[in-house]
Amino acid sequence: MNQSETFNNKYIIGISFISALGGYLFGFDFAVISGALPFLKIQFALNAVWEGFLTGSLALGCIIGCLIAGKLADKYGRKPGLMLAALIFAVSSIAISLSSSLAFFITMRLGAGIGVGMASMLCPMYIAEISPASVRGRNVAINQLTVVIGILITNLVNYFLANNGSDSWRWMFGLGAVPSLVFLFGVLWLPESPRWLIKAGYPDKAETVLKKIGSDLFANNTKKAIEKTLSGNVKQSYRAVFEKSVRPAVVVGITLAVFQQLCGINVVFNYTSTIFQSVGANLNRQLFETVAIGLVNLIFTLLAMSLVDKIGRRPLMLAGSLGLSILYILLAILLQHHFPATFVSILVLLAISMYAMSLAPVTWVLISEIFPNKIRGVASSVAIVSLWGAYFILVFTFPLLAEKLGTYGPFYLYAGICLVGFFFIKAKVKETKGQTLEELEENLIRH
Repeated sequence: MNQSETFNNKYIIGISFISALGGYLFGFDFAVISGALPFLKIQFALNAVWEGFLTGSLALGCIIGCLIAGKLADKYGRKPGLMLAALIFAVSSIAISLSSSLAFFITMRLGAGIGVGMASMLCPMYIAEISPASVRGRNVAINQLTVVIGILITNLVNYFLANNGSDSWRWMFGLGAVPSLVFLFGVLWLPESPRWLIKAGYPDKAETVLKKIGSDLFANNTKKAIEKTLSGNVKQSYRAVFEKSVRPAVVVGITLAVFQQLCGINVVFNYTSTIFQSVGANLNRQLFETVAIGLVNLIFTLLAMSLVDKIGRRPLMLAGSLGLSILYILLAILLQHHFPATFVSILVLLAISMYAMSLAPVTWVLISEIFPNKIRGVASSVAIVSLWGAYFILVFTFPLLAEKLGTYGPFYLYAGICLVGFFFIKAKVKETKGQTLEELEENLIRH
């Protein structure tokens, strides 16, 4: 980095945190199902198929949300998309809490998924586009930090609401309207992405934003670099994502997105109660374990934020995939032989910590970095649609697999997937730390 380039760090962190509040919504809806599921099983008399579909219906909405967000982000900008995501989430949270039938509940949870899907794509992309290269990894990881804060706070709220009777789940979901409205009003303060502004033909507005982010030299250099990568740019469609020149980056992005889900950790997040029930834990212990998981998740996400721009993306991903493979095998053995809940809890928390400082934040960082400027919106949406598709497959199949194989059985499968992921990362994923988005485009796409 040129020594004359300076940055307004407080402003950068401020807008990063506000945009990352979308991650809180993701964390909320991701965690709320774990606390509500014991009540929903009774409320709607769920069998294994409907338990999996109800849990996974969020992902189906997320897929729709990503597809909407990709087009919206490229046509109208990142900011309007973030506002719409917040509004959709607020309305759907209230509607879910008022559900009187399974069909209405699933429809509204799918609606919540649309808001989450839009936010899950737009928040890290926006942060990557407003962040200088030297702190981009840390700033994008702020989005993951708000996700895990959302998970922890939601698990705590669920734990304290659980004693309020059979309708406790209604309060669990309805409270989601609060963070979504905070997010909505926060987005009003955000500037538009300078990269989108230049792409849309507003170079003067982009320069104004860049000068708020850093020095005049930084603004001029960044503006020139963006214009260079966008030269000759035409309107991009999803077909452009699979052109030969960008295909290697897209294959890596999609594979990492799918791997982040099929690695299996979200089974631990979403089915904590089921896992601990299988070793004899009561409901209070099950919900307490969700709180412990949320706390460990937060601590190790903070650690990841300090490491991602120092150690790099690739070493963290390699360590996480191999570590999870080993831990899953040990966890499966404990579950298979009905070890006490305390021993299971130790391995679960170790797996959460391994995931939180590797695959969880770093996958989002890489997806926000590796695509060229001119197709970043549509390419990111393709990768994240793949992520949510994999999430649906994971959470839909777990109750069915657990019913057939025992709760321990699926973890042997996830251990194998993590090992395959380790070798893919070793062979295909290049280091991206410390490079501008434009430098990465030169190095990853054109060489």
